[in-house]
Amino acid sequence: MLEAIAAWRLGTKLFVAQAIVLFAIVASAGLTAAIIGPPLFHAHLLDTGHPPDSPEIVHIERAFADASMISLTVGLLVALAASLGISWYLTRRIGHPVELLTQAAGRLSRGDHDARVTVTGGGPELSTLGDTFNTMADRLGDVENTRRRLLSDLAHEMRTPIATLNAHLEGIADGVLTWDDNTQAVVEQQAQRLTRLARDLDEVSRAEEGRIELQTSVQPLTDLVEPAIRQARHAYDTKGVTLTVRVDDVPVRADPQRVAQILGNLLTNALRHTPQGRRVDVTSTSTPDAVTISVADTGQGMTAEQLAHIFERFYRGDAAREADKGGSGIGLTIAKALAEAHGGSLTATSDGEGTGATLRLTLPRETHQSGR
Repeated sequence: MLEAIAAWRLGTKLFVAQAIVLFAIVASAGLTAAIIGPPLFHAHLLDTGHPPDSPEIVHIERAFADASMISLTVGLLVALAASLGISWYLTRRIGHPVELLTQAAGRLSRGDHDARVTVTGGGPELSTLGDTFNTMADRLGDVENTRRRLLSDLAHEMRTPIATLNAHLEGIADGVLTWDDNTQAVVEQQAQRLTRLARDLDEVSRAEEGRIELQTSVQPLTDLVEPAIRQARHAYDTKGVTLTVRVDDVPVRADPQRVAQILGNLLTNALRHTPQGRRVDVTSTSTPDAVTISVADTGQGMTAEQLAHIFERFYRGDAAREADKGGSGIGLTIAKALAEAHGGSLTATSDGEGTGATLRLTLPRETHQSGR
């Protein structure tokens, strides 16, 4: 019985619910009138001077009973008609938007990420539900687009090393190439590239899903920055790019190894985009709650479109990144995920091409020295 009721349409449920309430009201009114009304009416007739055995009293009381019954019956019929009209109106006002949401949800479940719904006339609650559904559909569409782009980019990233390995293996099998130190170096380089790509993909996935355990401690900011600077210094000197460092000695709660990894990615990215003879500046600013490390280069700069995608996996925004085949293409993606795992952020700004770019790493600041 309950399953059958649950299968009813919204309008049917509204009408039945109102009908039950109306019948309950009419029944209680009729019962009250039948129990209290006749004795009270009879007492009032006696008070007006009618003798108890007067035949008029019988007719008057019968007329009162008939009038009460007719009134209750007419009232019930009018109320039922009004209930039917209200149920129909509410069904149209509520049922239609719900039906639209149901249809859109069905399309979305079948993979149609363009499914959207416009809810009007159903009240603020349904309008909010429609807006929330559209927001969810937008995000699911973004996730699907990212997934497709990720698979496409991953296939692109793997294509070159796999093709190189296949070419060398076929050459060795056909006798065109010999297994010498040069061939071994090429094979090992491509194998290492695939290994690094798999490792980096796993790391960025774990970081974005919050599965990386950070070993945080309170460290002076200089102690966090200096290891990354020392590691990058040789590459900067080799290319002829000046690297300057001016950071405050303030306490920061962070994982030293992960911060070094973030800064290493930022310094590598800055060096890649900065021509010989120019410079990269590493500076810091502090607030009571956070410290920001800025890595500003004087190189190629970025357009607004490039800024919008710079932290996406495998994004190729310019010739310098396209030519860079040494990395996996997700260094900045990993850096951003690690920054957010610390409760901080990583952002990028640039005034346009040829103006350089600045990447800012923000980390929570330790305000109590006792933790050091």
